[in-house]
Amino acid sequence: MSPDHSCRFLFGPVPSRRLGSSLGVDIVPFKTCTYDCVYCQLGKTTHKTCNRQVFYPVEEILEELSERLTHMAAPDYITLSGSGEPTLYRNLKDIISGIKKITDIKLAVLTNGSLFFHGDVRRAVMEADLVIPSLDAGDEETFEKINRPHPEITFEKMIRGLCALRSEFSGLFWLEVFIVNNITTRQEQLLRIKSIIERIGPDRVQLNTAVRGAAEEYVAAVSNQEMEEICGLIGNNAEIISHGDKEHEESCHEVQQEDIINLLRRRPCTIDDISSGLKIHRNEAIKHVSALKEKDLITMKRSKEIVLYAVRNTCMNQR
Repeated sequence: MSPDHSCRFLFGPVPSRRLGSSLGVDIVPFKTCTYDCVYCQLGKTTHKTCNRQVFYPVEEILEELSERLTHMAAPDYITLSGSGEPTLYRNLKDIISGIKKITDIKLAVLTNGSLFFHGDVRRAVMEADLVIPSLDAGDEETFEKINRPHPEITFEKMIRGLCALRSEFSGLFWLEVFIVNNITTRQEQLLRIKSIIERIGPDRVQLNTAVRGAAEEYVAAVSNQEMEEICGLIGNNAEIISHGDKEHEESCHEVQQEDIINLLRRRPCTIDDISSGLKIHRNEAIKHVSALKEKDLITMKRSKEIVLYAVRNTCMNQR
């Protein structure tokens, strides 16, 4: 951990439901995205765009990562993800190439997959070890309803981009499918999604659902039993993403309140998420959260049976 605990672009390591311990690299401003997904746990998109920009200097991002890696145990993955769509970063190729020069830790790109119909976006991720794009609908109408994309992005463009990436990319290609209650739980929609999955041909299909709240209140978690049935329908390479119950060894490093803030800036977390993500005892996580609540720096929200903590909006995008 860096001595000053200051992180502009990094968060975590967080307990990833698919990657183990994941050190996030956040290269796009908060809620800058090509979509405005109804299920997004970070809330509604505030800047919907297809305009790719260099939001922050490449050198500063790489310098912060290099410094951080010298003060921490190696995570399982370095992950380009966070609070916006990472493929909107115009010099993404330079970021990935720079990370590969710094470390041999595996690199994953978590993306909504919306921009891969552009050849330069596909070329930008070629050095990654793993790419995980999303597919949340089986037709244009449902795509518009769930993902609420920028007008420049059509359903067929997005699918063609995923197919092209799959044919050109030599690394691991996992496809995440977010199941939305009463929309993509319908049989005809699931069969359409299955057909598109077969067209793309990913190495793995990961089924997800709303376990940490969503941008729209009507989006709720699909039951375990129904998820199992959907998994059986999708096929042999499908799996349900667990709720991140992997046990982590506790670390001897001292965690500061700023570390909690940096973690919560990127996504709402439970006490157990904070404990496992920062590798501290659950009681220590509770102590820090209580102090931050007293300072009115974080909020508490109950979502079904889960209590989530998040940074107040006024602190969300201080970089």
